[in-house]
Amino acid sequence: MAYESYMICTSPRSGSTLLCNMLAETGVAGNPASYFYRPSLEDWTNRLGIKAAAAPERKLIWEIIRAAITKGRGVTPVFGLRQQRPSFGFLCEKLGVAMPEVSTDRERMELAFGRTLFIHLTRGDKLEQAVSLIKAQQTGLWHVATDGSELERTAPDRRPVYDAGEIARHIETLTAYDTGWLSWFDQEGIAPLRITYSELSEAPGETLRMVLSALGLDTRSADSVQPRVRKMADKMSQDWIARYNAETA
Repeated sequence: MAYESYMICTSPRSGSTLLCNMLAETGVAGNPASYFYRPSLEDWTNRLGIKAAAAPERKLIWEIIRAAITKGRGVTPVFGLRQQRPSFGFLCEKLGVAMPEVSTDRERMELAFGRTLFIHLTRGDKLEQAVSLIKAQQTGLWHVATDGSELERTAPDRRPVYDAGEIARHIETLTAYDTGWLSWFDQEGIAPLRITYSELSEAPGETLRMVLSALGLDTRSADSVQPRVRKMADKMSQDWIARYNAETA
């Protein structure tokens, strides 16, 4: 096996839920999820089922790391992690607290998680990504299964409202997330495995095999895996995109 862990470096509405679910279904590539989702140690401990005692912060962070690895590895040989850009700086900060004697983020991550494959998952069309994110935020519906049933809802349903200014702000923010990842890769001397939303959505099986191959895992594990998450773009999404393009032309 080439790697002991992998980190899907991404931003919201880039297809990471689809990729994480497919990797987990192979049975050989861990159970990737957002174990360090919000910039909060309390959120991390709650998410991982840790009862935070009055312990030194450094000790607590190592306990969190061990719990995340246990959940993110499962019974497989590799630890899977999805990391959204908004909380990444906090993760780096806390790894610095846990390993103050180590000088770089990459070294700290590899001391914590083992030799790591960094996967950069991006969505090239930032307007589509912004519209998808706004609709999810407004409706509360984030993911739908291939049969149309709801997979993740965070709020009661309500009809989304078009707002050109909000779309523009989201485009700027999402672009900054991608720029931030690229700057960090350059800073740390990392050549990530690059995957786009288009590649993943158009050829999920081939994309899954590419990731397994890069990890040094048996690509035949992908043979029986089928996508369980459906694209949520609809006529309203298309109308918003057309309207925004017309208004900003």
